[in-house]
Amino acid sequence: MESSMSLLSAHIQFLDTQLALIHIPLHLYSNFLQTVLRLLLPTEPSSDSSANGNGAVQPPKAWPYEHPFVNISVTPVECSVVCSRTLAERLFVPARDALDAASRAQIAITNDDFIVMQIDGEGLDAGQRVLELTSPLALAGVSIFFITTYFSDYILVPQRHRAQVVRALEEQGFQFELHTSSYVNPIHHARNYSSSSFDIIPPGTPPPATVSELQTRTFATLKRRHIVPTVDPDLRLVQCAGRRDTSNSMQHPGNRSSQTSAADDALHLGLVKCLITQPYPRFLSLTLTDSEPASLLLDHTLLPNFPVDILLGCKDDFLIPITLDLRELPMESTGIVCGVAGRLVGGTRGMLEQAVEMSYLSTARAGTVMVGEDDLKRALAALRGAETKNGS
Repeated sequence: MESSMSLLSAHIQFLDTQLALIHIPLHLYSNFLQTVLRLLLPTEPSSDSSANGNGAVQPPKAWPYEHPFVNISVTPVECSVVCSRTLAERLFVPARDALDAASRAQIAITNDDFIVMQIDGEGLDAGQRVLELTSPLALAGVSIFFITTYFSDYILVPQRHRAQVVRALEEQGFQFELHTSSYVNPIHHARNYSSSSFDIIPPGTPPPATVSELQTRTFATLKRRHIVPTVDPDLRLVQCAGRRDTSNSMQHPGNRSSQTSAADDALHLGLVKCLITQPYPRFLSLTLTDSEPASLLLDHTLLPNFPVDILLGCKDDFLIPITLDLRELPMESTGIVCGVAGRLVGGTRGMLEQAVEMSYLSTARAGTVMVGEDDLKRALAALRGAETKNGS
């Protein structure tokens, strides 16, 4: 199957962010529940009102969300949060410091700041986009995290590697438009990748010279660390999003004064119900930005928390998550999900006759690939057999 691809219609722009990644073990989730809810429903000193200015949770304003980028994910491995460094220090550091010493040591907050690129493109599925974008970054030795949402894809990269990211993408034909701070690929680039992988190279190790070498390292590391793809066949996910409500301030992003609509209120309430599931939701990934409605990837059993007409997306189109527990790897190496996804999309060379339709979620200490129920068997065969094909 020909794998020539192009991001002809893709626009890639840096968002104005300075992000921290936070890892919370699932057994400590309840200790951070209030903190997570404060991130979803920010507390404000209510400077406009002196009567009730006690720092209580304020009625949420209408979408868009007030922060450029936030992701809250609960997976079978962890609770992972991506938020601004300011919010991490204001909300999560105090919650961590309130724990006993043993529990405190289990919470990880990145020291490096991350920036995020938003990818909007048509004509390519999620897997093809990751092949186009992650190969040059991985070969340049840049660690990334990749998050697929209902509306867009997001790539998180260390802020200190921004210039390296620009250079790596420009060398592949992407153009940097100074006036928009965004990349546009204006022409068709017919590149035939045999595979794609994500950098899990220990710090100080020279990056691989070729994509083939990079993939070999990826699966050799997985095998050496006894990291295998795992599946809970009873866990079925749905990708969906909040509806755009044209009657509220969504049409006017600068307008932060209007209160939420009934649809916004129902969405907020549903999200809170999901987050307070005891002892924790089996799977929930929520992405919030200041330009798009909320995007969700969630366990289908959580859908009753929302009114039927609140969420966009096909509620019967189930995805099965394939999980890689990466807690034994350094946090800066956890973007391995991109490499694993590459096995399913392009250049499997005899392992698969056709690419597997998939999406993916990078979290602080785990990688999750989502595939359809009909593709699960083929996907697992490719992933579990890859190490013997590449690592021998």
